Amino acid sequence: MPATRVVLFVIALSLAACSKPVPEAGPDELAREYLYLELSMALHDEAHVDAYFGPEALRSAAEDTSLTLDQLLASSQDLASKLEGIDTSSDPMLAMRIDGLLARLQALDTRIAINKGEYPDFDDESMALFGSRAPQYDAAHFQNILDQIDALLPGDGPLSKRVEDFNNQFVIPLDRLPAVFEAAMAECRRRTREHIDLPEGESFTIEYVNDKPWSGYNWYQGNAQSLIQVNTDFPIYISRAVDLGCHEGYPGHHTFNALLEANLVEGQGWIEYSLYPLFSPQSLIAEGSGNYGIDLAFPGNERMAFEKEVLFPLAGLDIA
Repeated sequence: MPATRVVLFVIALSLAACSKPVPEAGPDELAREYLYLELSMALHDEAHVDAYFGPEALRSAAEDTSLTLDQLLASSQDLASKLEGIDTSSDPMLAMRIDGLLARLQALDTRIAINKGEYPDFDDESMALFGSRAPQYDAAHFQNILDQIDALLPGDGPLSKRVEDFNNQFVIPLDRLPAVFEAAMAECRRRTREHIDLPEGESFTIEYVNDKPWSGYNWYQGNAQSLIQVNTDFPIYISRAVDLGCHEGYPGHHTFNALLEANLVEGQGWIEYSLYPLFSPQSLIAEGSGNYGIDLAFPGNERMAFEKEVLFPLAGLDIA
């Protein structure tokens, strides 16, 4: 076993036994312990880690020790205590880093509890995992929206059926999906580059897949590379081309992850950002920025004009 593996394995065993670390452990070392815990959690919950491009030795250490959920929880709480003991009063950047790690550990503790069958109520779970609660709306709020849609689509039959019939006019034929999505993604990237300096060599691959619970997904690979998958089991409407192009690609998930890697992992040495825990505050920012990126890239009527002039002809749809 190489020397580095031996050291990591010893660290992992000490964590599993909940032994106290050396007092002088700094934030970089503690961040590596954090990665080890998240990778250990992934052995219990395959959806827990959405992306990882950090040291493979830490993944191997997690697999070698296979911590139980109780060991994970004790180790996470011990790590949180060590992080809270770091003096950040004179270093605002360090304070932000520690706060970020503590928020991630709180989310990890919550996922451990859920995997043990302990379920908090919805709002408490949302706050613990994502640092946010859903807004409260009464039934009248949604009825007002439905009434507006009803006025836009007059006719007989349930409103849901009228909406479905309207949308079905704009389904992209499967054989035209590549041309439409490549054009949409290229335009999203062009517009993003007008405002954001993208890492050199960044790129993505698009795959068309089946049997997934989502319509589109970005799997970040590290080194500014992404795999973007589009699920063809669902009807894909022309409006989804720009949605997915911006949300999954530019300036959404692909851009966001590439900038995290360039600016935090490589620029600041914050190795914890080489792992994306799906159930964490990072997801709130990732999904929110992905959606906001649509209007950011295509303000006002620019999206409508691009769809009408470029995407509709590529999809073979009637622009009338």
